[in-house]
Amino acid sequence: MEHFTAEAQLTLQFINQTKRSVFLTGKAGTGKTTLLREIINTTHKNTVVVAPTGIAALNANGVTIHSQFQLPFAAFIPEYITPVFSETVKFESKSTLLRPFKISGAKKSVLSKMELLIIDEVSMLRADLLDAIDFMLQTIRKSKLPFGGVQVLFIGDLLQLPPVIKPSEWQVLRNYYRGNFFFHSKVVTENPPLYIELSKIFRQSDEHFISLLNHLRHNQISVSDMQYLNTFVQPDFDLKSHPGYILLTTHNAKADAVNQQSLADLNAQEQIYFPEIVGDFPDKIFPVEAELKLKVGAQIMFVKNDLSYNKQYFNGKMGVIEALSEAEILVHFPEEQRYITVEKYEWQNIRYRVSELTNEIEEEVLGTFVHYPIKLAWAITVHKSQGLTFERAALDVSEVFLPGQAYVALSRLRSPEGLVLLSPLKMNGITNDQQVMDYANSKMTQDDLEVALQQESKIFLRDYLKQAFDWSALVQLWRQHQFSYREKGTSSEKAKHAHWAKQNADTISELLVPARKFSAQLDQLFTAAEPDMDYISERVQAAHDYFFKPLDQLLRDILWKKEEVGRVKKAKAFFEELLDLDEAQTETVLQLLKAKALVETIQSGAALSKEKLQSTSIKNYKFNLIESVRSQFLEANLTLIENEQQTERYTDKKTKKSKEPKKSTYLVTYELWQQQHTVADIAELRKLSRQTIFNHLAKLIEIKAININDILTEDKISALQQAFEGYQEVSLSPLKEKYGEAFTWDELKMFRASLGKAVSNQPSQ
Repeated sequence: MEHFTAEAQLTLQFINQTKRSVFLTGKAGTGKTTLLREIINTTHKNTVVVAPTGIAALNANGVTIHSQFQLPFAAFIPEYITPVFSETVKFESKSTLLRPFKISGAKKSVLSKMELLIIDEVSMLRADLLDAIDFMLQTIRKSKLPFGGVQVLFIGDLLQLPPVIKPSEWQVLRNYYRGNFFFHSKVVTENPPLYIELSKIFRQSDEHFISLLNHLRHNQISVSDMQYLNTFVQPDFDLKSHPGYILLTTHNAKADAVNQQSLADLNAQEQIYFPEIVGDFPDKIFPVEAELKLKVGAQIMFVKNDLSYNKQYFNGKMGVIEALSEAEILVHFPEEQRYITVEKYEWQNIRYRVSELTNEIEEEVLGTFVHYPIKLAWAITVHKSQGLTFERAALDVSEVFLPGQAYVALSRLRSPEGLVLLSPLKMNGITNDQQVMDYANSKMTQDDLEVALQQESKIFLRDYLKQAFDWSALVQLWRQHQFSYREKGTSSEKAKHAHWAKQNADTISELLVPARKFSAQLDQLFTAAEPDMDYISERVQAAHDYFFKPLDQLLRDILWKKEEVGRVKKAKAFFEELLDLDEAQTETVLQLLKAKALVETIQSGAALSKEKLQSTSIKNYKFNLIESVRSQFLEANLTLIENEQQTERYTDKKTKKSKEPKKSTYLVTYELWQQQHTVADIAELRKLSRQTIFNHLAKLIEIKAININDILTEDKISALQQAFEGYQEVSLSPLKEKYGEAFTWDELKMFRASLGKAVSNQPSQ
């Protein structure tokens, strides 16, 4: 965390060490997105990321609010009433949301296991939608706590994109809300999150410009500020004679028209590129245009950061198309006199699911969209420029129609040196919502945050440990299972296992008494102003040693019984009851293991993180146990080995191989390649095209992770060596034209990568 500011470090600590909800905000360029990625990558909590729109969700590597919570697209009245509908507007309420309450089992499991909910682009989140989320979570999790006990991290800048609400909706909702921002919701009004603002600006360094942006942001524009801004007004500025400038405008139609006309004006052949779409990836969330139309000389910008170690471009970096071919795009950065071949980017459409092996929430890729991460960049709307950084821009914001648009437009620039205003700004177009300004007053001081962190960390640790030793729900589940045998006849298959159920129900019931005593001891230990962590660690270790063996044995017994019952006819219902016991027992054991890891981490002085609390041993515990039990079962029932395919009748549909923590796309391909998978295998496993996998292999060859001899034959390599002898071009197109079908594009790219020439800074003369 050394490279993060004090506010960012505090945010990370509140997320990992407490259960307090947090509103994280900050001016443009303060690193909100960077911090979001760090939280997702390092938090030990079961996390779900959502956003109000499909594109925002895709950019945050999450899902939409409506899809995750299965909410209808309607305004929400936070009462138990039957709302009145009209032809133009539809309302939901607590009563109507419950009626068609058919949320899928997989989503329900995710919401039940969720510990941290991250809502990105919260400026667009309406108050009524947040109350609908709160109601759904309380209902599903059977808890009256705010958000059903889930910690929420709200991220966004309220002075950028505001929520959208129809006047006809507001006519009704104004009876329940003072305003339509997320902080007007009932759940936030009654349970305010900690307000943390990132203050260090990384995008700009010019103090005068930063001061101007701050004044604009807070409706404090002075006469001298306006005079300063007017020095940048150039109404006759010609974009065509000033390459490298992008026009920022407020309307989509104008931006599209400028881009299309500018492309048409180029006297060059048009090349069209299409995405590689595998699996489920709806067109409404396409991150870039499906048809990418380019010509040599076109002004483009990158829409993603370069994830490779080269870091050759960033989100918003401008360039000019130097050369095009069917499988290659060469971009020139004029000021740097640098050329790069653009590599395709992979966007993933995901959903969340709970791993049966680890009880952790993980991502499941539904489909991928692979395309060049560039777009025409003679013009762009202010709305779509959010998150981008420009060196030079001409602003056409005389028709600003939303609060904050002028601020967003100006704050895209790295410095005023690249600023051009096509007309003077009008003060009536740059006002901000006073309710937002008032809400900003709830921001806490650094000292107050430090005190709150200390108090909340103590509460979090106590509650986490107590929850790990609270087995009342598990005991109840075992008792219900035991009593369910009375409902079956003595001749049923299930009746044969009644003694087994009673024996295990008695075992867990006997463990409940010492567990409650230990929980009471924890309460006593945490009454101290400064709890003795050494002694607490010692007691948790002792409790782990006492409880782990019997809890582990109970889980082994369930897994053995599943192996047994899974091969018996007419026992499917019984098998599914065992699945519920398996899930609850697994969660209890894993919580015990994590409680021990949590205390050890705190005692060592290390930060709580995914690495510490989701260790390999904890992640592999269930998988190893299943393998061990299955091996022992088959050994004890040798006759089943020959007929394994025929005898196993029931399976746990939730059991899928648990994914490792998210890695770079190249590393995932590399690991599969190391396991002797073919390109076709890897493409199918990863829901990617073969073309994309070959691109990965070229990158892996370039960084010397893979040897080209493992992919191409000696004859092919020898022929390529001759073809590349003395070849100095940046583009591979001339070589492809010369040799035609003798070499594929993939072979050319991989061989060039083996020479360490995948990227070149100088074109040939």
